[in-house]
Amino acid sequence: MAMKKMTESPWNREIEELRSQGLYRTMPSVAGLPGRAITVNGKEVINFSGNNYLGLAGHPDVVRAAMEATGRYGAGSTASRLIAGNTELHTELEAFLSAWKGTEAAVVFGSGYQANVGILSALADRGDLIISDQYNHASIIDGCRLSRAKVLVYPHLDVDRLEHFLKLDGFRRKLVVTESVFSMDGDRAPLKQIDDLCKRWGAILMVDEAHATGVLGPDGQGLAVEVGVAPEIQMGTLGKAVGSAGAYAAGSRDLVELLINKARSLIYTTAGPPGVIGASLAAMKIVVSLEGQQRRKRLRETARLFQELLRRELGFSGDSSHIVPIVIGDSPRTMEMSAACLESGVFAHGIRYPTVPEGTARLRFTLMSDHTADDINRAVTVLAASMNTVDRGHGEAIASVKTG
Repeated sequence: MAMKKMTESPWNREIEELRSQGLYRTMPSVAGLPGRAITVNGKEVINFSGNNYLGLAGHPDVVRAAMEATGRYGAGSTASRLIAGNTELHTELEAFLSAWKGTEAAVVFGSGYQANVGILSALADRGDLIISDQYNHASIIDGCRLSRAKVLVYPHLDVDRLEHFLKLDGFRRKLVVTESVFSMDGDRAPLKQIDDLCKRWGAILMVDEAHATGVLGPDGQGLAVEVGVAPEIQMGTLGKAVGSAGAYAAGSRDLVELLINKARSLIYTTAGPPGVIGASLAAMKIVVSLEGQQRRKRLRETARLFQELLRRELGFSGDSSHIVPIVIGDSPRTMEMSAACLESGVFAHGIRYPTVPEGTARLRFTLMSDHTADDINRAVTVLAASMNTVDRGHGEAIASVKTG
């Protein structure tokens, strides 16, 4: 019997190009409760790659709430929220979120990506203008594209260029969108200045608080509350510091009603599972409690220690937050350094194009309130050793490494 001739996959060439450019990706196998120590590809490591900033993903109260909600409501929601998937837990969580954010209403989406795509494509259309920060998350970029509005991108944090765009005429509506704490750089948007410009030029402000939710503000409401700004559209996630999954949009009752009627990523998808919603509600109650305040304080102290050690031991420049990018530049070298760190017990994943601009590949260290001083010292020691190992392999020093 003749063997069937194998034909080349139509995707093979593209995959090989990714490999040759150092941009090929694989999914690590992670085991154990999410926390400061996890198992990656069978090896126990200190975790500096998750977004579990307050350590709530494995918190016993949060895990228990997920189990109780699953036992009461079942494993899945079985339908979209506009049909049969909207449990009383969903309604309770949204009421909690709107009270916490100080808004009239809130609506929960399945993920941060779904929220940003749904919000932007529902609120803007042809004849509108969206003005977006250069380093905004991919979900914002995709939402802008789907909206069919005119999109202008201003250089990162450049309020002068933002104002130049805001002065443009001929649009039905202008909407400015920015992250508050940027996911890959850890820096903060000048929200007060941006808000002032939006008020001056009659624009709507949307702030993505994904990496500030639970972390900044008196009760973890985010950077906007911390600096005294009330954007018309406030988005945040429940899968990072809150430790569960999903996202929310908070604002006026009219805003939320419009999203419920027009946001396709909300309307045409199954509602979040009851266990996830129950976990989110339990975690939010911790966020606003004394324990939440203590966890935020420990996170700030941990971030401060890490950056002090980077400056003192390795001479790195820059300043960041609970997200600390170590910018290497070259993608293959970045992934070599990440692998060397992992081999030594520190999980600091490499981030490359297209997640970040070409030539700015980095190790992205994310800190947790549960990290110990020993963890931080170990991370800096392993990072230094990994840099030396990669340097020797290439026969040259990495001169361009910096933080922020």
